[in-house]
Amino acid sequence: MIAIEIDEREVDRLIREEVERKLRELTHRHTFWDMAELSEQTCMSITFIKENFFYDPRFPKYRVGRKWLMPARETEEFLLMWLKEKGS
Repeated sequence: MIAIEIDEREVDRLIREEVERKLRELTHRHTFWDMAELSEQTCMSITFIKENFFYDPRFPKYRVGRKWLMPARETEEFLLMWLKEKGS
C-alpha cells in the first residue's frame, strides 16, 4: 500500500503563485470584460463567479443596458485580493 501526504498550505501557496503569475502575463487586449470574457480569463464558470464573488460590493462591475462590463485591470486586482482572502 502506498500512502501519500500533501502539505495543503504548500499546495495553496503554489496555486496562488501560479494564478498571480498568469494574471501578470495577461495582456490587456480589452479595456473591459463581459461575463463571457471574465469566465474565459479566470477559467471559472459563470455560475461559480456569481456564487463566489460577483455580488461582492467591492467587485468592480457596471451594468450597461442588459450587459455587465468589468474594467479588466480593476477586475484583476480584485481577483488577486479575493484569492488571497480565500487562501487565509
